[in-house]
Amino acid sequence: MCLGIPAKIVDEPNDNGMAEVEILGVRRFVGTHMVPDAKVGDFVLVHAGFALEIISEQFALETLELFRQMELPGTEDLEPMELTPIERPAHLS
Repeated sequence: MCLGIPAKIVDEPNDNGMAEVEILGVRRFVGTHMVPDAKVGDFVLVHAGFALEIISEQFALETLELFRQMELPGTEDLEPMELTPIERPAHLS
């Protein structure tokens, strides 16, 4: 099992497809080859230096909150957030 980390794209990808992202307050470059439609302001799920998919801001924040609750390194300064329960769709009940 792999662990993907939410990141926010803060600068347009360069000619090599590398974009600057911010992960837990740290900026680094990641490959955006698998998410060619990603743009500045989008949140992406990053693993092994590559953005794997575009995710919603809500999903990114919820994931970071779970990391904070697990006391993962780098999450000490994150403010706690109240998670909004996700309602089960009627067709799955």
